[in-house]
Amino acid sequence: MTRYVFDFATGDKDQRDLLGGKGANLAEMTNLGLPVPPGFTITTDACRAYLEHGDQPPGLAEEVTEHLAALEQAIGRTLGDPEDPLLVSVRSGAKFSMPGMMETVLNVGLNDQSVEGLAQRSGDARFAQDSYRRLLQMFGATVLGIDSEHFSSALDKLKGDRGTTEDTGLDADDLRGLVTTYKKIIREQAGREFPQDPREQMDLTMLAVFESWNTERAILYRRQEQIPEDLGTAVNIQAMVFGNRGLTSGSGVCFTRDPSTGHQGVYGDYLQNAQGEDVVAGIRNTVSLADLGEIDKKSHDELLHIMETLEQHYRDMCDIEFTIEDAKLWMLQTRVGKRTPEAAFRIAAQMANEGLIDRDEALRRVNGAQLALLMFPRFKRKGDRDLLTTGMGASPGAAVGKAVFDSDTAQEYADRGESVILVRKETNPDDLRGMVAARGILTSRGGKTSHAAVVARGMGRTCVCGAEALEVDVARKQVRLRGGRVIHEGDVLSIDGTTGDVFAGEVQVVDSDVVRLFEGKAVDGELASAVEMMMEHADGLSRLSVRSNADTPEDAARARRFGARGIGLCRTEHMFLGERRLLVENLIVADDDEGRDAALAELLPLQRDDFRGILEAMDGLPVTIRLIDPPLHEFLPDYTELSVEVALEDERDKSDSRQHRLLQAVTRLHEQNPMLGLRGVRLGIAIPGLFTMQARAVLEAAAERIQAGGDPRPEIMVPLVGTVRELDIVRGYIDAVAEEVQSERGVQIPYSVGTMIELPRAALTAGRIAESAEFFSFGTNDLTQMTWGFSRDDVESSFFSTYLEHGIFPVSPFESLDTEGVGELVRTAVERGRASRPDLHLGVCGEHGGDPASIHFFEQVGLDYVSCSPFRVPVARLEAGRARLDG
Repeated sequence: MTRYVFDFATGDKDQRDLLGGKGANLAEMTNLGLPVPPGFTITTDACRAYLEHGDQPPGLAEEVTEHLAALEQAIGRTLGDPEDPLLVSVRSGAKFSMPGMMETVLNVGLNDQSVEGLAQRSGDARFAQDSYRRLLQMFGATVLGIDSEHFSSALDKLKGDRGTTEDTGLDADDLRGLVTTYKKIIREQAGREFPQDPREQMDLTMLAVFESWNTERAILYRRQEQIPEDLGTAVNIQAMVFGNRGLTSGSGVCFTRDPSTGHQGVYGDYLQNAQGEDVVAGIRNTVSLADLGEIDKKSHDELLHIMETLEQHYRDMCDIEFTIEDAKLWMLQTRVGKRTPEAAFRIAAQMANEGLIDRDEALRRVNGAQLALLMFPRFKRKGDRDLLTTGMGASPGAAVGKAVFDSDTAQEYADRGESVILVRKETNPDDLRGMVAARGILTSRGGKTSHAAVVARGMGRTCVCGAEALEVDVARKQVRLRGGRVIHEGDVLSIDGTTGDVFAGEVQVVDSDVVRLFEGKAVDGELASAVEMMMEHADGLSRLSVRSNADTPEDAARARRFGARGIGLCRTEHMFLGERRLLVENLIVADDDEGRDAALAELLPLQRDDFRGILEAMDGLPVTIRLIDPPLHEFLPDYTELSVEVALEDERDKSDSRQHRLLQAVTRLHEQNPMLGLRGVRLGIAIPGLFTMQARAVLEAAAERIQAGGDPRPEIMVPLVGTVRELDIVRGYIDAVAEEVQSERGVQIPYSVGTMIELPRAALTAGRIAESAEFFSFGTNDLTQMTWGFSRDDVESSFFSTYLEHGIFPVSPFESLDTEGVGELVRTAVERGRASRPDLHLGVCGEHGGDPASIHFFEQVGLDYVSCSPFRVPVARLEAGRARLDG
């Protein structure tokens, strides 16, 4: 029979799949002998069974009863006893941290009788009533689904009536009246009374935590963080300790290093006379751990010792929640802390240098997505800037956007392509949709451990918290500053998540120091050293080479500075745009061989010069040049515009005019589906001399580089091949031209000929195609379109959002490779191609070449290189090294 409940003393940190992260870490702290209130964990197995069948699995209730009895015996009190009640917290805890996305209810077990017993036992009626009103509010919102605004509005009204801005300004009688109000809200909104049976409270809360796995915000967060949908959450039931028992009590959250910058030292927030939810919600502004040392030195010193113990034990930066009850410290949670990209690199390098972890482990703790964020621009430090206020920099970055005050508006603006800054007093889990849509988050309350800060860091969003000078009025959609200045919805704000500065208007951004580092410019500082350490180690480990997609000498030079080991895709069609479009038009409208040859002859020297510059920039490294791929009509004027121009011409001139001939060409070349029409290799075969001209331009440029003492390594790639016969024909053209050029120039040119694998048929017949190809480059953009039957330009804006919502795929297959479908075609082509030609060189040049998750797959299937845009080269280099650690 499946076991569903485990005491804290029987688990450990390696059981996150079963006990969830919170339960596993509570067990680990218990085993370390740290002061953890006793309790037990209901497993993720129980959650999955409940969600699948809609009812508790057989035996769960009995196991909970057994463990509750053991907890009561250990504490010496009974759940909800009217004279001396045991109270418990009921908290979620998934395998992967999902801060604030699922439910927690505190003080379970209180009722109309036990609240009086708690008052008598504690000698503090205010504390007892405060605990009861918190239970009613959390139970009402979490279990009964009542809008929490009903409760917060009642609390705000009472504080206003009493002339106080803090809930600590309410006395026992005030809170007793608030309890009555809350029970009335429950009766009216839920159609039932608040349950007085403590066990019923606990059971209903447990099931509500299970169900919170499938709330809209939890689903959205999992989609954002790419957390699997089928894991479920554990439930932790733990004896309550109280931070709201007066000034000798309080709650806090702390980090063993700064989660925002990675700087060494302890960081955290503490709130006297408060329960843990108050700290995270940012309802009152907190004090620092240094201030805690002044308030309660004994607890402060014990906390610092425990923080050091946990960091040494976990060998990582830890995020810790604690409560002090009557000057006694209790540990409520620890986990490996979420951190910004800057902090991730700094902490990994620090711990490697300290000998706490080795460099392999340090590399595992950073990733390409974080490096990409570090390469984003930052605000220019000089110049005219309209500083409004300075808050707490909670998640680094430079974000500029229009001020909005709710999630719906943030989503509405973002859907129109406008950047927004979400402005709130404090955020809560229901704001997640707006946080995802926003470029940055600004709150007037809270600190580095508030909900806004933690979630923003996890998502890589810029965030400034605790900007107390801002009076946020969500109802009026405005912010009022001291002095009377008002910021309205739609006004542009710029926020600096490092310094905490908030500016009116748009502030100019400049390149990040990390980009300057990759550009070879002098950059000082710990972050630059950390990035260098990780890049050097990744380069030393990697088997996959990283090339760049580049179409100009300037792009090629930049890619080389960024560490590219060649060019994996040079798109020749980009060289036909601009002023050269006229020459392509001449080729298209030519009505005989003489006219076509003349047009090609004009294009030849221009193409040769292009290739010479790129080969020079990448001297000594391979350069893969793709022959022209798009349909020719893309180089012609718009059909409607041409028709109007021709209609306006004099009747006598129409038949011979260039515009008339262009219109005929556009009409002739029109296709219902150009992506599946006359393009790629089909163009090279259908238009004599086109590919021959391009091959000659490549080879003559290479010959000139050799004669100048260079080391060119051109690779000529034929696009859209579906059968080996197509490649054989074009290869015949190329080899014939190569013989001519080598004879004319008196040099041997080290060229190779290969093809893009971008059609399912090409992947399935890769063994035959490899007989004629020396290399394959997987064009995963087109391969994805052809495999799924998607037209990318159409589907991404029409139904992809719906597919993502329904979980049909977790992320767009154009962003991260579909390893089950498209990936299987890649694997098949690799196996069949190398079976036919063992020395076949294999790479990828689609956008997936710079996607971290896809790079790990390409390492697994044995590709030789990936190619991506120049700015993604460092990301790919880092992930190529990390991919080697997977095995």
